[in-house]
Amino acid sequence: MLAIVDYGMGNLRSVQKAFELLGKPAVIIQNPDEVRRAERLVLPGVGAFGDAIATLKRTGLAEALKEFAASGRPLLGICLGMQLLVEEDFEDGRHVGLGLIAGDCVRFTVDAAPQNLKVPHMGWNSLEWEKPSPLFAGLEPGVHVYFVHSYHVRPRESGVVAATAEYGGRFAAALWQGNIYATQFHPEKSQRVGGAILRNFASL
Repeated sequence: MLAIVDYGMGNLRSVQKAFELLGKPAVIIQNPDEVRRAERLVLPGVGAFGDAIATLKRTGLAEALKEFAASGRPLLGICLGMQLLVEEDFEDGRHVGLGLIAGDCVRFTVDAAPQNLKVPHMGWNSLEWEKPSPLFAGLEPGVHVYFVHSYHVRPRESGVVAATAEYGGRFAAALWQGNIYATQFHPEKSQRVGGAILRNFASL
């Protein structure tokens, strides 16, 4: 079973529809026991880190996600879902994340001189591979994907970074650590390239 976690902060239907268009049915789940039974799991999300992690902990989903990750089955975090995988976040204070990947999540500072770029970072950007990842099988470096985010992940170990993008400097656009995969961009909004990424995940 390919499952998408519903914790009240994700564009769930668009992710589900993207899988359906690939012929890969996905179910939306809310219960920790359903998380534990899934074969492949997607953790999407948009919004504030603090509210998201509080909901995951209150509902028991946080512990279920940790157990799922420890089982070795494939887990994909998308956008806020990627950020929730790290140890801590600094949006409106300090928040403790799931701690599945060592690192933190911080706001872009490129909206000041000398870059003077807009935050949130929104739009299409190209990817550069940092290491081969099953998620990007069949794709060439330089493909374009769609981002919408004000915060970005800083992994403690550079070896978990699968792809980077440029926005006033390089940042981690995708992670891969064992059975844990994550994209800061939205595959479900990234047309052909995003479809290939979701297909690759569903085939793991």
